[in-house]
Amino acid sequence: MRTVFFLLLLANLGFLAWSYFGAGPTLSESQLVEQQLNPEAIRLLSADQVAALAAARPKPPPRPAVAACLELGAFNPADVARVQQALDPLALGPRLSQRRAEEIASYWVFMPPQRDRQAANQKAAELRKLGVEDFFVVQEDPRHRFAISLGVFKTSEAAQARLAELRTKGVRTAKVGPRETPVHKIYFIVREVPDALAAKLNEVRQSFPGSELKTCPLEEKRAGS
Repeated sequence: MRTVFFLLLLANLGFLAWSYFGAGPTLSESQLVEQQLNPEAIRLLSADQVAALAAARPKPPPRPAVAACLELGAFNPADVARVQQALDPLALGPRLSQRRAEEIASYWVFMPPQRDRQAANQKAAELRKLGVEDFFVVQEDPRHRFAISLGVFKTSEAAQARLAELRTKGVRTAKVGPRETPVHKIYFIVREVPDALAAKLNEVRQSFPGSELKTCPLEEKRAGS
């Protein structure tokens, strides 16, 4: 056993001496780094090459344009329920609100005065059968008593659009005429509108002849200031 012990001891001492004297000098960290570099392989890029690399780098997708506020209108109070129903699938939530205004209408779509109340009621029943619900029988104005108003509008173009819509439903005796009268109008306000939503709102607008989709009045004033 003593012989084996001394043999192991001599072997360990021999290995230690070889590691210290025979393995050569120890390289420092900086020398190791220098040996890993290959100076001949380093090439400086030209300005054109740098620009080409920058152009080849993938660019992030553009952010969609978002309108601060759009206004859809103007609508008669009788149309509000239908407009709201058309907007419901868009799930606008708190971004949707309403603005009420009193405006002076210059044109109206109407059916001429009927001979009496019974004739006016009969004409109203015929309109309902044709699917027309937005109308009222004039009773207070002596000049137009028992006429049937089918909408009042600020512009002749809007009134003509309403008349064309009524024609498609089979209304034949309605016409457009001047009428200066104050009317209550309702606008639907939508905030934070990306391009995709603006396109859908425009589709809704097309379902209501005479309506417009435009920047909210407050936003227009800010842009002009």
